[in-house]
Parts: sequence; C-alpha cells; structure tokens
Amino acid sequence: MSIREAGPSDAAAVASVHVRSWRAAYRGLVPDAYLDALDVGARAESWRDRLSAPDAPTVLVAEEGDLVAFSSFRPWSGGELDPSVTAELSAFYAVPEVWGRGVGRELLAATVTAMAAAGFRTAGLWVFEGNPRARAFYEAAGWRPDGTSVVEETGGRALAELRYRSAPFALTCPYGENGVSQYE
Repeated sequence: MSIREAGPSDAAAVASVHVRSWRAAYRGLVPDAYLDALDVGARAESWRDRLSAPDAPTVLVAEEGDLVAFSSFRPWSGGELDPSVTAELSAFYAVPEVWGRGVGRELLAATVTAMAAAGFRTAGLWVFEGNPRARAFYEAAGWRPDGTSVVEETGGRALAELRYRSAPFALTCPYGENGVSQYE
C-alpha cells in the first residue's frame, strides 16, 4: 500500500471511494433512497473543484493498485476551536473491501503526521452517533468524544453527530523504527 497527497486527477477515484463507502457504512442510518441517488460523476466534479482550489484541503489517498481510501483535513471551521492549531478531519473513507485490514489505521497515522507537519497540534472530527464501526475505529486510535454534539439533516433524516478530538499531537512521527504505525 502507498499513501500520497491527492491532486485534481484523482477526483473520479476519490468520488468513487466516497460513494461506495457511504453506501456501505450508512445503509440503515441514512435513507436508502438518498444513498442510492448518490452520483459518482457529480461527486467527481465537486472533488475536482475542491482539489483545484487555491485553498484546497489536504487530501491523502491510499492505494493498493487502485485508490482504496482517502482522508481530507483543513483548519477547524466550526467555531469555538482555534483553527490555527486545530485541524478538522473533514473526510475519511475507505472501500468496504479493505475494512479491517489496517489500511485505515495507516492512512489515519499518515494524516495525523501531515496535520502535525502543517503546524496543527490537535484535531477534531464529526461522526454519526449511530455509526459504531467508525466510532470504535477512532477510539482505538486514541480519539475521544468531547461532549459536543449537533443534529444535522442528511437525506431528510435528522442524525446526531458527535465531535471527537485527538490527543495533542506528538512532535515525533507516529511510525516506529520499523515503519509500523503506532495504531497497528
């Protein structure tokens, strides 16, 4: 597996991962009609625009031949947290075929390293309260809910989201001498 920063030419592959992940992870949580209507082409245009923008978020992709996962982060945008030192993990998705194989752990470790290299000292993210798989994944990596929640409408359904926060980033790389992530 390799991890690298994404560019505009990755937009279609990122969009495909995004849609496939949503359909698998959120089935039963988000209305089926909404998930079934997700359009890879429309998402690809959106991702191409994002990846081409001067203030583009940082997007990392994991590849095993094909692109199988991606993450995106930017300065915190939700108020109350200092965006000069707090990153927002705004997207983190993988195709279902790689769930449980360590791809996500490696990508999250690389993302935290990139956040720290960009000058951030901590991070936050929003996760659906009704998504135990994602919550367990983040908790296994040391992220914790901080007690803040919001209710957002997705596909016509009101869903609670919990804010998770990372521990302060170490100033050292999260990889050991043998290149294995501390999240393994």
